[in-house]
Amino acid sequence: MNIFKKSLCAIAVGSGILIAGQAQAVNWLMVQGTEEQGSAPRAKLWGFLQPQYERKQNDKLADGPWKGQDAAFNSIGPNLDSNSQFQLRRARIGVRGAGFPLDDKINYFFLAEFGKNGITEYGDAVELTDASVTFNHIKGARVRVGQFKTPMSEEVYQGIALFDWINFTGYAAQQLLERHLAVDGQTPCTPNLTNAKYLEACAKGNEWEAFGAARDTGIQVFDTFVFESMQDWEFSYSAMVGNGNGLNQGDKNNNKDYYLYFSAEQVYDGKRARRNGWKTYAWYTKGTREILTSKGKGAGATFVEDEFDRKRWGIGTTYRKGKIRAAAEYNKAEGMIFNGVTGGAIPGNIANNVPVTAQFNMLPDEEADGWYVDFGYKVLPKIELAARYDRYNRGTKNTLDVNGIGVERKYKTLTLGAQYFFNKKTRATVNYAIRDGDGQDNNTADNILDDMGDVLSFQVTAIF
Repeated sequence: MNIFKKSLCAIAVGSGILIAGQAQAVNWLMVQGTEEQGSAPRAKLWGFLQPQYERKQNDKLADGPWKGQDAAFNSIGPNLDSNSQFQLRRARIGVRGAGFPLDDKINYFFLAEFGKNGITEYGDAVELTDASVTFNHIKGARVRVGQFKTPMSEEVYQGIALFDWINFTGYAAQQLLERHLAVDGQTPCTPNLTNAKYLEACAKGNEWEAFGAARDTGIQVFDTFVFESMQDWEFSYSAMVGNGNGLNQGDKNNNKDYYLYFSAEQVYDGKRARRNGWKTYAWYTKGTREILTSKGKGAGATFVEDEFDRKRWGIGTTYRKGKIRAAAEYNKAEGMIFNGVTGGAIPGNIANNVPVTAQFNMLPDEEADGWYVDFGYKVLPKIELAARYDRYNRGTKNTLDVNGIGVERKYKTLTLGAQYFFNKKTRATVNYAIRDGDGQDNNTADNILDDMGDVLSFQVTAIF
């Protein structure tokens, strides 16, 4: 049986933006991929820090083979050692600029992560997150090459330093922040397994080989258009091809990922990352993944290396004007569905009465979907109050696991938030998330998910 997450550690992704303050209805294609021609410096040092404190209700697992042990979904990532901790969630520093006066039609974007989160948990202490060059020579077809965020859900695509919440929604945390696993983790991890690759991976909790962080290495063609008859509207597109294999990785299977994005925005006032407007958008991505699949249990389990399509798509809208901001999205996932941890336990932990190791696992041929609505209102010039409600449905084809039980799970979360803006570059955010899970036709999963605890989070964001 499988449930919620260590997506808690992967919740720490996104890219930073130089300009501070809240941002909704912003053209992230242009903000992250271009500089203002004729005025951008050769090199602008920039970055941001996000220290935080988080506390989760510390209920233990109520059922299953790991009953009484710590629950992954009630522990704090990335290490899952505690339900209450201070941490430096993100610490990013970068350089961006243009070749002016040599050639102001070429700009670059560079960013590295020094914080402790999903990006650095299984990688190096410092990880390169973004390194790209944009060529602005062709009207209507700017070309960007390198490693950078892929256009997708606004929740994930926007600059994380301007994100109005501390944690992502359940769907985004699990299905958009991709973990690349070597094995699917469906067969219980016992010492008598006959496949050496599977046994080596699962004995360590099936830690991911690479982390996507909503980024890819490849080439992108994009631009924004304003038509004479619609001067207050911007229409943007992006088409991209990438490796599809996580941060700082080459192509693993010779199959590329393909990304499409389109947005239309009515601009009210402002520019770049400080802009008021109403935007609608749609996006689609498709790729292929290789993974070692498993069926059965113990010495009789069978294993096959196989390929599966991975598709993600979504539609959404954002709005900002005056004291009000709002957003809504619907997203769908087909194939390579990240499925949490065996029994809801901490990856690598051994079950109570049997030699079974808890591990991350994947549903290669399943589906998932999720949606959210988000509303914020500035009650005072420096104080915003907000609420977000999200639903996440995982394993919606409801295929059967090795025990012949359906894998479908449903989650819902209401998050209440407040932000205090010290200035345009520094703010404090507090969130309280009320979480609930439903194991559908699995009584054990239901008992476990009944103890999914609330989450209190406090974070400071300082941009420089």
